[in-house]
Amino acid sequence: MELRCQIQSYAWGKCGSDSIVASLMKPSNPNITIDEKTPYAELWMGTHSNGPSLLKDENKSLDDYIKENKHTLGSLVLDKFGSQLPFLFKILSVNKALSIQVHPNKSEAEELHKSQPSVYKDSNHKPELAIALTPFEALCGFRPVSEIKNYLKLIPELSVIIGEDVVLELFTTVSEGPLNLSLKKCFQKLMTCDENVVAQQLKKFIERVSSMGPVIRQLLNLNLLERLYSDYPGDVGCFGIYFFNYLTLQPGEAMYLGANEPHAYLSGDCIECMACSDNVVRAGLTPKLKDTNTLINLLSYKCEPSSAKRFQPSREDDCTEVFRPPVPDFAVSRITIPPGRASYTLIERSVGSILIIVNGKAEITFSTTKVLNRGSVIFIPANERVYMKVLCGCHPMLMFQAFANV
Repeated sequence: MELRCQIQSYAWGKCGSDSIVASLMKPSNPNITIDEKTPYAELWMGTHSNGPSLLKDENKSLDDYIKENKHTLGSLVLDKFGSQLPFLFKILSVNKALSIQVHPNKSEAEELHKSQPSVYKDSNHKPELAIALTPFEALCGFRPVSEIKNYLKLIPELSVIIGEDVVLELFTTVSEGPLNLSLKKCFQKLMTCDENVVAQQLKKFIERVSSMGPVIRQLLNLNLLERLYSDYPGDVGCFGIYFFNYLTLQPGEAMYLGANEPHAYLSGDCIECMACSDNVVRAGLTPKLKDTNTLINLLSYKCEPSSAKRFQPSREDDCTEVFRPPVPDFAVSRITIPPGRASYTLIERSVGSILIIVNGKAEITFSTTKVLNRGSVIFIPANERVYMKVLCGCHPMLMFQAFANV
């Protein structure tokens, strides 16, 4: 069952043919004209009400099809989640930073939905996994406290915003374990400081360091700071790079974001999979609604080095590796068929799944036989054996498959 999927045109997305989202959409929808001025930010594959996928050959949503054919999800999914697809599968093309954000856990999501249903429109949690398609920049989790302290020494403008007494408390407090209350107080002062004071100190800092040499520029990551400042002038989120880990994922590398972990995607293209939710609590680098106090109270304040943020896959066979996060809602396999190989049979899953072809062309056979190209998306029912005949074997064929992790 080939799917027709929804495109989301958020302002932070890459425009026109620069977007992988647009370039994947075009081959399977040849009648569509790509507008070079339109941002093609996200491709949504799944049943979420904000962007539901449709069966390409029928006038029916994937959600309706699944509810009429519950067995396609598999008994394990039905027992755990009922007759609904428990994940949302996406491709992202990021041109400029998304918001500094956090996702609530399940109980917090239920409470936010109950108290603010117009803002938090569903009651589900939203753990998520990002796998880079191109070099992918992100902020993820709090830095080790020693790194944050070092930046506070080098950037007096930050101390002015936070307050010397709060900074001193951070420097004199012995490590407090997972919940670092002095760090929380420090971050709270930063995020709730008067916007005019933040803008003034940020401008002062950028002007002060603009003529500094390459060593200090690299130490303070000034190229990134100036880029964020250009897109979001005066925004407190620009200072977030001194509190959060900055990392660049290379193609094929991944990071997992659990509940209450701060993060912000900065640039690049990625595969993303998450629990079926659209709950986001924002507090910087965004023109959208900021819920700063909620974000401050949700954060875990767990400090780790950037190396700890990379999420490793396990290998299933010579073509497939799988990323299995510690939640039952989803897992993602990365399938690479090497040049010269004529065929491959997908690993049979006991649960329903969604597969997207990112590179290559193949004749796929399960209940029917169909030729699929780059950008084709299919829903594969549980316990289906899928055989692929590679039709263009001069380059690696790359696919990603999302399914429930049960």
